[in-house]
Amino acid sequence: MTQLLAALSTAPVTLQQAGLDQASGDFGDLDALEILLEYAPLTYPPYMLAGIGLAMAVLCGLTFAKMIQNRLEGWKQDRLALLPISNLETTLPYAGLVIGVTLFIGASLQVFGFAAGAALLVAFVLSLLTGGALWVQLERLMAQVQDGTFRAVDFDNFDQFF
Repeated sequence: MTQLLAALSTAPVTLQQAGLDQASGDFGDLDALEILLEYAPLTYPPYMLAGIGLAMAVLCGLTFAKMIQNRLEGWKQDRLALLPISNLETTLPYAGLVIGVTLFIGASLQVFGFAAGAALLVAFVLSLLTGGALWVQLERLMAQVQDGTFRAVDFDNFDQFF
C-alpha cells in the first residue's frame, strides 16, 4: 500500500490535478498551467550533455587526426595511396567528431535559452556544413599531396577553397 502511495505521489501531474490544487488555495493566485509548471522537473541547463559532446568531439578528433597522420606517413615511406579517405575506418571517427560538436553546440545554445529542438537543429546544420566543407578540403589537399602538386595554403585567399 505504501508503495502504491509513493508511486502515485511521484506520478506526473495532469492539468486536472493542477486545477484541483488551484481550488485548494495552496498556490495563491497561480492558474492551473502555472501550477503544472511548479511540478515540472527542470533538467536544464544541460551541462552534462555539453560535456559529453565536448569529450566525444575531442576523442574522435584525436583519433581521426592520428589516422590521417598514419596514412600520410605510409604514403611518405612506402608510397601507399592516400585516396580515397572515405572508408569506414576514417568516416566513423569523423562522424563521431561531427556528432560530438553537434551535441556540444546544441547543449551550449540551450544554456542560453534556446529550445532543445531548435538548438540541436541549428547545431546539426552548422556542424554538417562545416564538417562537409572541411572533408572536401581535406580530400583536395590529400589529392594535391598524392599528385605532387601540393603548395602552401594561403588562408587569406578564400577563392582557393571554393
